[in-house]
Amino acid sequence: MTDIQFQALVVSETPDNVFKREIAKRSFSDLPDFDVLIAVHFSSLNYKDALSATGNKAVTRRFPHTPGIDVAGIVTESRSEDFRSGDKVIVTSYDLGTKIPGGFGQYIKVPAAWIVRLPEGLTLFESMIFGTAGFTAAQSVWKIVEHGVKPEDGKILVSGATGGVGSISVSILSHLGYEVTAITGKPHEQPLLEKLGAKNIISRKEATDTTGRLLLREKWAGVIDTVGGDILATAIKSTRYGGIVTCCGNVASPDLITSVYPFILRGVTLSGIDSANCPLPVRRTIWSKLATDWKIDNLEMLANVINLDQLNSEIDKILEGKVKGRTVVQLHP
Repeated sequence: MTDIQFQALVVSETPDNVFKREIAKRSFSDLPDFDVLIAVHFSSLNYKDALSATGNKAVTRRFPHTPGIDVAGIVTESRSEDFRSGDKVIVTSYDLGTKIPGGFGQYIKVPAAWIVRLPEGLTLFESMIFGTAGFTAAQSVWKIVEHGVKPEDGKILVSGATGGVGSISVSILSHLGYEVTAITGKPHEQPLLEKLGAKNIISRKEATDTTGRLLLREKWAGVIDTVGGDILATAIKSTRYGGIVTCCGNVASPDLITSVYPFILRGVTLSGIDSANCPLPVRRTIWSKLATDWKIDNLEMLANVINLDQLNSEIDKILEGKVKGRTVVQLHP
C-alpha cells in the first residue's frame, strides 16, 4: 500500500504536560494494521471527543492522537471478505478515536467487525447527524419501546434536551407519537425544542427535587436521562408504576443519590445505555430503524457543518456547554 499523506487533527503532549491541537499531515503508516481502510467523508463532534482532544487520560492515554469516535465514509482498501472498495459504511464507538486514530483524520483503519454498512434510506451526511449521539438516543428509545411503553401510556421526560443525545431523543419520540417533556438550562432554546416536537419544556430547577422525599408524584411513563446527578434521581422518584428510566450520561454528576423505593414499590426499571460496546447485530437493527421508520423529518435542522480548520474552536464550545444539536465535520468533499 502506498504511504499516502492526509490531514488530521492531532493532539500532542509537550514535555511539560501541556496538550496542543493542530491540523497536521499524517500517513497511512501512522494507522494501525487492521483489515479495512476507509476514506472519512464525515465525522461528528461529541463530548467524549472534546475530552480526548484536551488530553483527558481517562479517555485517551497515548499521544499524539487523533480523536473522533464517529465515521461515515467509503472503503478504500479491504482485506476482509465482508467489505470491498467503494462500500459506504459507518463506524462508531469501540476504540475508535480513543485508543486508535479516529474520525478527525481523512482516513482510518479499523477491524471489519466494527463496521456497519450504510443502510438504504440514509446518506453518509445524515448518518453523522445521528452519529454516536443519535445512536445512543435510538438505543434509549428502543429500551422504552421494548419495555412496552406506548404513546397513550403517558408523558416521556428527556433531560439535556438541546444536547446531541437529548435533541435527537426528543425528535424520535415525538416522531413516534409520544408526548415529550424536555428539560433544558437554556430557556432561549424553547423555539428549537418546540420545532423538534417537545410539547412541554421545563427548567433544570423544576426538574430537581430538593425536599428529600423518597417518592414523588407519578408523572412519567418513561425517562431518557442524559445528565445524571440530581435530575436523574428526581426523575426516578417521579416515574409511574412499571415505567422505565434510561441513563446514558453524567455531565451533571456521576453520583446517584436515591433509595430503593421507586424500584420495590413502583416497579421502576433503571436501564443503563452503553453505545461503545453494543453488539453488532443490535447496531445493525438500530441503524436500520434510523434509516426507516425512526428517521426524523427535521434531521438537517440539527446539523452545524464545519471543516477540520473550524474544529478547534468547536471543541472549546462543546466543553463550555455552548453547542446545541449536532456538529458534523466534513473531511472529504
